[in-house]
Amino acid sequence: MIEEILKHNRKFVETGEYRRFETSKYPDKRIAIVTCMDTRLVELLPAALGIRNGDVKMIKNAGGTITNPFDSTMRSILVAVYELGVNEIMVIGHTGCGVQGMDSAEMLHVMKERGVSEEHISLMRHCGIDLDSWLHGFDDTAAAVSETVDLIARHPLMASDVRVAGYIMDSTTGALEVIDKN
Repeated sequence: MIEEILKHNRKFVETGEYRRFETSKYPDKRIAIVTCMDTRLVELLPAALGIRNGDVKMIKNAGGTITNPFDSTMRSILVAVYELGVNEIMVIGHTGCGVQGMDSAEMLHVMKERGVSEEHISLMRHCGIDLDSWLHGFDDTAAAVSETVDLIARHPLMASDVRVAGYIMDSTTGALEVIDKN
């Protein structure tokens, strides 16, 4: 599959198709969106929100949540605010998220089946990594979105004039439900 993608990429560049995507690194709408990496949202979310290339900073991860105030998602948000002019942040969870109900014990079991040794898992635990917490999903999407909104808004390095709000998107229709207006 990677070879097919690389072949397409070469053609994309050779034919100049990239030109219609040219923009600056600064988001035109001055918004950052934190959302899930779910495949259903790749085209649905921008279409449902009326955003195009160059409009927003899109930050994606598993679940569209922040589990640690000093993780790479929070760092990306701070870069967006202080380096790229973002003044509003939307946290968008979605229906049917794969992280909802994710079980860390099951994931560790699958890791072992795929060749990760017990020794490596034990080493992670010995180094202070709480794998059960780190690999655990959330039980309630609305609560997870609200917690992420709160973490961003109350982060000690977040500017007080940045608006942060939370939503849940219907993974089929793209409809947004307001969860938390900060």
